Amino acid sequence: MSSESFAVAVRWSRTDTDTLESFRRDHDVAYGSGTTIAASSAPGYGGDPARVNPEEQLIGALSSCHMLTFLAVAAKKRFSVGSYDDDASGILDKNAAGRLAVTVITLKPRTTFVGDKQPTVDEVKAMHDAAHRNCFVANSIASEVVIEPS
Repeated sequence: MSSESFAVAVRWSRTDTDTLESFRRDHDVAYGSGTTIAASSAPGYGGDPARVNPEEQLIGALSSCHMLTFLAVAAKKRFSVGSYDDDASGILDKNAAGRLAVTVITLKPRTTFVGDKQPTVDEVKAMHDAAHRNCFVANSIASEVVIEPS
């Protein structure tokens, strides 16, 4: 497979009320797909809780990548996934270097399967393990990733 490139544009500009000590955290993130989201910092860092923050984007990117990879693994094994839901979470804490980082991301995927061929619990776990090993985003981050399928 050849390399692929992705583009994201982040846009922010100063307002009359911004100061060196207190600046607006709201900004827009425009993706190459044409979708733009309203973003901010996390509420604990002066951000707007109604906007997506970078930590949520990271957790969402990992959850989405894991799901897409899981669906591909299941399809290769000829299992037909009927639904996939994940309530992912992350913890912002100090890392080994003493810097704030998303140190743990927990995925809690729930899957159903349709058709006559139904995987065993062990086969589902093995598919999640394979999805994690092959997820592009998981392979790109240093945070601990915990997967708790149910």
